[in-house]
Amino acid sequence: MQIFFTHSTAVIDEGAVIGNGTSIWHFSHLMKDCRIGNNCTIGQNVFIAANVVLGNNVKVQNNVSLYDGVVCEDDVFLGPSCVFTNVINPRSAVVRKNEFKKTVIKKGATIGANATIICGIIVNEFAFVGAGAVVTKSIPAYAIVTGNPAKQTGWISEHGMKLKFNDNGIAVCSKTADTYQLQNNTVTKL
Repeated sequence: MQIFFTHSTAVIDEGAVIGNGTSIWHFSHLMKDCRIGNNCTIGQNVFIAANVVLGNNVKVQNNVSLYDGVVCEDDVFLGPSCVFTNVINPRSAVVRKNEFKKTVIKKGATIGANATIICGIIVNEFAFVGAGAVVTKSIPAYAIVTGNPAKQTGWISEHGMKLKFNDNGIAVCSKTADTYQLQNNTVTKL
């Protein structure tokens, strides 16, 4: 038996799958065939389309719309009013439902408030998209991107601390003491 919280104003369509411990707040709408993991938080005024997949412990803040083709892995944070698209060239008079592009937000990644994610890209593990950024291409794991269009401005730890690499390509998280290596523009946790 699934046990989750739904505010009385939320609309959950028949066929939506919702994991244990998840909370769905005011005026949100979850369409049929979406899949929401365990211990997720769906904020106020969130729309989740059919076939959207959220892993476990995903936090979706207020006023976010997730359209068909969006997949968020475990521990993803979606900031208030961030925007996802699913068609590159939408037109009101042209039906392009067969052209939806998949967008994947990998484990532990953060999408900042008011950021826009253009469809068909991957935001890799633990990447951090700054508030208001417009992401038009895939982002490496542990990268920080900001601006319009989004450009990489640094690297970040799994704990959310900016990484400063020494001449040997080694950085230590200031909060956890975890060690990271930068090699060939790729960061790995050691």
